[in-house]
Amino acid sequence: MGLFTKDIKSMDDLLIHGLQDIYYAEQQILKALPKMIDKATNRDLVTGLKTHLEETKKQVERLDKAFAKLGKQPSGTKCPAIDGIIKEADETAGEIEDKAVLDAAIVANAQAIEHYEMCRYGTLIAWAEELGHDEIVRFLTTNLNEEKAANTKLNTVALRKGVNAKASSAA
Repeated sequence: MGLFTKDIKSMDDLLIHGLQDIYYAEQQILKALPKMIDKATNRDLVTGLKTHLEETKKQVERLDKAFAKLGKQPSGTKCPAIDGIIKEADETAGEIEDKAVLDAAIVANAQAIEHYEMCRYGTLIAWAEELGHDEIVRFLTTNLNEEKAANTKLNTVALRKGVNAKASSAA
């Protein structure tokens, strides 16, 4: 089912499709984060990514609950956007030899993922609110708040924990 196909006939269908999109995205992120952790060298970055990996597992559990509230089995639908962001992150990381510069790239790539998720969760919250799915709104809002916090932590690692400064002085 594409985003604007005949299979989406109602706002409820649109919400379910959106949940399937973010469910797929979270599954792909669960696969991508360990690779980012393995490549990162900055201790604060590694810690933050590990923490977010655990948060992502809980986010998937909340999405499972959202599907259950709608009487649906949790499932994902292929999301070319997250696939593209993750592919670009992998390609970029593979091209960088200097570890300090690689850490800066990992921060940027992780933030691209966070921004995608924040966009999706914000939209899903608005739709769930409109449809009166208050409990689903709570699940999604918790996920959104975690994504925002992860993005803020990434900013801190880049700016205050010296990742960008160290990368800028790399040869």
